[in-house]
Amino acid sequence: MTKLSMTLFKPKLLRASVGASMLAVMLALAPVAIEPAEARGAPDSFADLAEQVSPSVVNITTSTTVATPADRGPMFPEGSPFEDFFRDFGFPNGPNGGPSRPRRSNALGSGFVISEDGYIVTNNHVIEGADEIEIEFFSGDKLDAKLIGTDPKTDIALLKVESDKPLPFVKFGNSDQMRVGDWVMAVGNPLGQGFSVSAGIVSARNRELSGTYDDYIQTDAAINRGNSGGPLFNMDGNVVGVNTAILSPNGGSIGIGFSMASNVVSKVVGQLKEYGETRRGWLGVKIQDVTPEMAEALALASAEGALVSDVPEGPARDAGIVAGDIITSFDGGEVKTTKDLVRRVADAPVGEAVRVTVLRDGKVQTLMVTLGRRELAEGEAVPAAVQAPQETEKDILGLTVTPLTAEISTEMGLPSGTTGLVIKSLDETAPAFEKGLRAGDLITEAGQKPVASIEELEARIAETKDAGRKSLLLLIRRGGEPRFVALPIE
Repeated sequence: MTKLSMTLFKPKLLRASVGASMLAVMLALAPVAIEPAEARGAPDSFADLAEQVSPSVVNITTSTTVATPADRGPMFPEGSPFEDFFRDFGFPNGPNGGPSRPRRSNALGSGFVISEDGYIVTNNHVIEGADEIEIEFFSGDKLDAKLIGTDPKTDIALLKVESDKPLPFVKFGNSDQMRVGDWVMAVGNPLGQGFSVSAGIVSARNRELSGTYDDYIQTDAAINRGNSGGPLFNMDGNVVGVNTAILSPNGGSIGIGFSMASNVVSKVVGQLKEYGETRRGWLGVKIQDVTPEMAEALALASAEGALVSDVPEGPARDAGIVAGDIITSFDGGEVKTTKDLVRRVADAPVGEAVRVTVLRDGKVQTLMVTLGRRELAEGEAVPAAVQAPQETEKDILGLTVTPLTAEISTEMGLPSGTTGLVIKSLDETAPAFEKGLRAGDLITEAGQKPVASIEELEARIAETKDAGRKSLLLLIRRGGEPRFVALPIE
């Protein structure tokens, strides 16, 4: 958000489907076959492209039953003589109304056909909770659709209609080939006005909003409420994105729209089509990005890779991956950030062994990991938050630390035998506070070695200084979640 926007309005990410409450947001994805897409210059006109792809774009109307209060008249105390009067004039339950009653609520969105036998892609939020889904084609024909599957994590839904004739459809292009400045065209049903076309350029790539698998193309092609689930085309007429969200202070387009990249969507749709659900790979590690301070503390050449902060029961532990490993390659693909690893793991086949390259104690190791399925592994319990104990303590590096006791370990819900140092308090002007450490955090490692006593922490600090390093790598736990922090020791 710019300083100007803060003074004039508060921008919001808004859905772009149109419902009874006129919500304004868009979230989406895309499907199966991927066609190469080359960057093209601006055409003299977009008319030929619009004519080519419009028959494959659809309007989606959903119907949902909701409960609403019955009509109410003026409010009077129960037993009032006015009750009979209001019943006589159209309020059968008296002036105070009656119980809630169901009514139908409609919402609008967009979508597009991806196969001649009637598979249609749209956003999950367009059809979520719908009792009925109606598809209107460019020709004006209407068909009822059934839901094949959804993926809330990427806000994608796959629908199917039955038609007595082959349907016009579009293919997916390669979103990785799109460059900032390339021309794109959005087609959909903005504000319920029917088929509409807008054109613009790719403003930015690889945008992240809030999801684990986010890979959005930012565009200035006008996207408004009702465009949710509609396609973003390249100049070859292939879908390179699914219009998903807009940044707006009032629900209207201000030229900042987001389309989920087709290379993400196509994989999701392929799984929904085959299984009716997603089946993502699961490695079983908790990870974080390597910061420049961490790289210095670990004597790394560059701040790249995914640093493993914890290895619970799962495929990674079975394969020998340990906390402190830095994953630099997965299944032959380079890993520079945690996002790289998350996406590669999600795309990898469940149940197959893949090569994982890690950097451990300055040495490269390659391990074979048989991946589990993420959907089955989610929802595990998390230990309770740490409570600061009242035990022997010492001030070190701006931290007041004390050894973890059996009593505190039990309160935290930690496994028997867990050791570490609890941060009782800290100096808010010290670097430790700026790095995000807080009272109640549990330090379990320092310099990639376990610490259970104040003496061991002091020894790790001395070793780090003797090695000529300026930062000490700590592994802390907060609310059961592990995290590495590079703490300055000068």
